[in-house]
Amino acid sequence: MDDSIFTKIINGDIPCHKIYEDDMVFAFLDIHPINVGHTLVVPKTQVEFLWDLDDETYQKVMSAVKKIAEHMRVTLAVEYVGVQVIGVDIPHAHIHLIPFNDASEYHNVPDNSADPNHGALAAAARKLHM
Repeated sequence: MDDSIFTKIINGDIPCHKIYEDDMVFAFLDIHPINVGHTLVVPKTQVEFLWDLDDETYQKVMSAVKKIAEHMRVTLAVEYVGVQVIGVDIPHAHIHLIPFNDASEYHNVPDNSADPNHGALAAAARKLHM
């Protein structure tokens, strides 16, 4: 299997706006966020489907998801952090964390054709870095 874009990000071959890393998990900002702080949490091991992770890795990913979501709620002063597992766009398990205050924010549709706003992403990453 070829390295996914997430594996390339984890390996440092592609830059990202990292907010969290431990021995098994890596988290960085989505470059086309649904809302400010939209984060992708990925296992460092490339496995296509979240449900195919071994139990230890799955538990570490979910533990990181909880830790990051709690941090987002406080740091970004939002009431909610939504979780999405879509799994069709990149063959590397990942969880989307989307901070929001009302349902309309959670259902924003980003313009994926626009150039990423790296200034705004860097500012959000500085605020969220753990």
